[in-house]
Amino acid sequence: MPDLNYHIACPPGSVGGYCILPGDPGRVEHIARFIDGAEKVASNREYISYTGTLLGERVTVCSTGIGGPSTAIAVEELHSLGAHTFIRIGTSGGINMKVRSGNLVIASAAIRQEGTALHYAPIEYPASASFDVTRALADAAASLGAEYHVGVVQAKDSFYGQHSPEKSPVSYELLAKWESWKRLGVLASEMESATLFVAASALGVRAGSVFNVVWNQERKAAGITDEPDCMDTTLAIRCSVEAVKLLIERDRAARG
Repeated sequence: MPDLNYHIACPPGSVGGYCILPGDPGRVEHIARFIDGAEKVASNREYISYTGTLLGERVTVCSTGIGGPSTAIAVEELHSLGAHTFIRIGTSGGINMKVRSGNLVIASAAIRQEGTALHYAPIEYPASASFDVTRALADAAASLGAEYHVGVVQAKDSFYGQHSPEKSPVSYELLAKWESWKRLGVLASEMESATLFVAASALGVRAGSVFNVVWNQERKAAGITDEPDCMDTTLAIRCSVEAVKLLIERDRAARG
């Protein structure tokens, strides 16, 4: 069996207790600019890691790649090196009609339409974000003046199962469930939060997620054409960084 640092390849002692997890390795350096004194500590496969400080506490930024399996690997290995708080920052597609391009979505829970979390908990177990992380993200978004939404997101394993469901032999199931998510008021669709939340619960650590909404296909289908796609994740990144600062302050206060 490989050691618990086999994939992310971070040296012992190089990881902070607070971790920001983008999916895209190309986003890590951008996030690291918001972390004091951040330096690259490892690069292996889809995992690129930087560690610096915020308010004197060590903070690590580590990419996870796309989807649940690689996210679970990152969380397991970062936890083995001492990480206890995880915030995913990424992109999503809006589902609920109130969610617009460029908004932030903060996940309070995720639909488990993926497979990795089944290796951590039975399907009946909910994929819920940690309340204090979700609260910190919402407080950070409000302080930034962002238009944001807090609620349930869909976590899936197939990008094209969402965007080209008619090509799939199980299109009947994909389309029917998508209609269910719409009727249930699900905010947005992404690919990692269910795995992150359930794995974090199994490991006894905290986790939350914040997303930049790139587009909302339901608003486009309804003929709303005056909203350009938003690929800029800077606001979501700033939200994640400010949330980590709030968590650091609140954790210190709780310790007395």
